[in-house]
Amino acid sequence: MKRLADRAAGEVLEIARFLGGVAAVYLVLVTLGFAVFHIPSQSMQPTLEVGDRVVVSKWAYGYSRHSLPLGLGYLLPDSWNARLAWGQPRRGDVVVFRDENQPDGRARNLIKRVIGVGGDMVEVRDGRLYINDEPAERVLDEIRNYREFPTQQIQTVTHYVEGLPGGREHSIYERSDNYALDDYGPVRVLPGTVFVMGDNRDASRDSRAPGGPGLVPLANVIGRAETVLFTFERCRREQGLYCPRGRVWQGL
Repeated sequence: MKRLADRAAGEVLEIARFLGGVAAVYLVLVTLGFAVFHIPSQSMQPTLEVGDRVVVSKWAYGYSRHSLPLGLGYLLPDSWNARLAWGQPRRGDVVVFRDENQPDGRARNLIKRVIGVGGDMVEVRDGRLYINDEPAERVLDEIRNYREFPTQQIQTVTHYVEGLPGGREHSIYERSDNYALDDYGPVRVLPGTVFVMGDNRDASRDSRAPGGPGLVPLANVIGRAETVLFTFERCRREQGLYCPRGRVWQGL
């Protein structure tokens, strides 16, 4: 009986060591490497759709309290908001950041595109983006109709390809050029911050919005979104309606 008990105790110890090792590797990966975030809203359409799971590299820019997993960073004092940095977001990067200006007073993680970096002057005139008083290139692609989530109402948008200084391009949606946030600024982006916007320009609470995240401190940036890992599709094929496919492992 003692031999059986010793064998059972040894097996339990081996299992505990294995699980401990798995937990340690997981914590290292989600702290220093990558994390997966889900997309709950339509603000980044058409680049990201509701239900997408996005891989975010935490090491792209450096680390802060927001990089720690399981909310451990928020156990630290509020005054501790340093950042160990070796990289800076560039115009066109899609970033996940901590927004502490939510309407309900609760901080949340948001995902947006970096439009302006420190020193830039950002302005929107009649729906057109201007950076440092130069208009960003905007090329018409097509008119699209799709079902919004969660209302399932049909929305009509114009799909454009927008170009930022430096040659980076991305897709955007515009419902029209006279929505509430289609005239904004100009605003100078302060050093140590970034100006962010959603690709679905008329359905995004971003740096333009009253009560929005404003200029996002680099210390609040969690990482750079790299690709869609997988997606839970929320649309179906319907005649005349756009329903995206093939976003998995497509770089952002």
